[in-house]
Amino acid sequence: MSALKFSILASFGEMLSLRIRTGVYYKKGFGLIPRMIVWAFIGILIKIGFVIFGTGPQVLNSMGLHINPDILNQPFSLLKLLTAFSISCCMNLFFAPTFMTFHKITDEHISQTGGTIKGFFTPIQFNKIFPQINWGVMWGFVYKKTIPLFWIPAHTITFLLPAEFRILFAALLGIVLGVILGIASLKSKE
Repeated sequence: MSALKFSILASFGEMLSLRIRTGVYYKKGFGLIPRMIVWAFIGILIKIGFVIFGTGPQVLNSMGLHINPDILNQPFSLLKLLTAFSISCCMNLFFAPTFMTFHKITDEHISQTGGTIKGFFTPIQFNKIFPQINWGVMWGFVYKKTIPLFWIPAHTITFLLPAEFRILFAALLGIVLGVILGIASLKSKE
């Protein structure tokens, strides 16, 4: 279900971003189906990440903080907020940069192969795409701004939600991110 939710919602976020930047939801070479496949895979990775990093209370206990392992399933409290924040920080500082770099590489691969399904299933030339990434933007905006200013607060809210709503909320964040990136792209052109 994570794959399906991300495939639909996050791809729609990318279409919104394209609409904001260019005035259209779809254009030749956009590669909607390849993007949906990538987002499906990312949805699975995010579900795995949520399971792994969702064990945060146990990690905090190993540090001597004595957090109830079931804290994320309890009513809202300051301790639950701090636990969700610490989980979000760890997940976004350890997992997000690698994940975001992988996503950038797949986006470039889709663009370089014309957005076609056939092109998508050709081997990704990591060694050629990696040096072409604009690391000034990746570091200066994607890592340095979106992680602390968007993703850490957003995933703090995500981990405050009941477990059955976390993936859906995270997939909806893909729409929000699409809008943010579309607006940021317009601002950078001004």
